Amino acid sequence: MAAHRTTLVAVTALAPVSWGTTYAVTTELLPTDRPLFTGLMRALPAGLLLLALARVLPRGAWWWKASALGALNVGACFPLLFLSAYRLPGGLAAVVGSVGPLFVVALSALLLGQRPTTRTVLTGAAAALGVSLVVLKAAGALDPLGVLAAVAATASMSTGTVLTKRWCRPEGVGPLALTAWQLTAGGLLIAPLALLVEGAPPALDAPAAGGYLYLALANTALAYWLWFRGIGRLTATQVTFLGPLSPLTAAVVGWAALGETLTSLQLVGMTLAFGATVAGQLTARPTPTRTATPTPAPIPVPTPAPARGRPAAPSARRPRPSDAHAGHRRL
Repeated sequence: MAAHRTTLVAVTALAPVSWGTTYAVTTELLPTDRPLFTGLMRALPAGLLLLALARVLPRGAWWWKASALGALNVGACFPLLFLSAYRLPGGLAAVVGSVGPLFVVALSALLLGQRPTTRTVLTGAAAALGVSLVVLKAAGALDPLGVLAAVAATASMSTGTVLTKRWCRPEGVGPLALTAWQLTAGGLLIAPLALLVEGAPPALDAPAAGGYLYLALANTALAYWLWFRGIGRLTATQVTFLGPLSPLTAAVVGWAALGETLTSLQLVGMTLAFGATVAGQLTARPTPTRTATPTPAPIPVPTPAPARGRPAAPSARRPRPSDAHAGHRRL
């Protein structure tokens, strides 16, 4: 059981590790000052690909639930995240994002009824401090819009994570379909905004096309599937404590691929943040995968033969096959 849990955590951790490469790809390969277009190219192709693989559409209340989760985890988060990265110096966006575990702890208490512990709060604070030592450097005046965008992106993703845990999944729907719904809904939300605000798409050279392809497939489709799969099997707090691996990966990629240096203070911060990530997995027990199970149909009960002259009582309705699949529809 412990080995299975360790494997699950390690596989889920691949998502924030992949997200840690986003900054290098964005700055080295992609067009500048295109946060909405970049968010669109990251979300919509990935969502449509996963939707074609899952071949499941939402039904009933899951149309608006999937749209809400897509807006929080993708439609709002992606553009705000890229906007903050464009406008904030010295990795401050990553520092703001590292307080995500504290947001999730508070929202879990409010929406999931999970009481925060002193250990969890201190672990979240240690993670934020460690990340700040790694990425925060001296810079000029802070851009208020960039700070607001970073805070809003963190709050949006944190809320989406907790609501994903609260609403679970419809009966018979796996994490692949749930991921597809959210990425598609978020991408469709970004598309008209990108056209109105940024105009026509820019011309793409080969490096930019390769960068967008990487962001859509590995950095989004695969990574978000692993992320939502982990949310279904671990606690929301455990999953979000893997988030600091993203800026740590960004620092390592900058050192290894972009020629950036790592100071002794940054190494201390990396150790502190990684230790907080490991400690975050020990703060709560994992929860099994749950889905929103529909109310079962009544089982037919044989009725005694009616007395002469009296009509027979109607029998209970037999369950229809569609009753067991109220949360989704096959394509």
